[in-house]
Amino acid sequence: MYSVREFSETDMDKLYRSKDDRMIAGVCGGLGKNTDIDSNLIRILFIVLAFCSVGIMVLIYLCAWILIPEEGDAKSEVIDAEYRIKE
Repeated sequence: MYSVREFSETDMDKLYRSKDDRMIAGVCGGLGKNTDIDSNLIRILFIVLAFCSVGIMVLIYLCAWILIPEEGDAKSEVIDAEYRIKE
């Protein structure tokens, strides 16, 4: 018999931009919720790395702003499909 491992929300948390914990776009707030790290520490790390990397982190932040969906956004809802292998 074949079995397909099903992933639940606890197996892999989805990354969203935070609506509540935001300064600019909610990227650091979403990362903080996803990793259980204080979002202020992530913000400070982003700022320090932005100065050290000559602005590369600003580009990464802008890309994350575009690519990471906002929390509760209707477009970000994923339809879960279940695949079964018939014998």
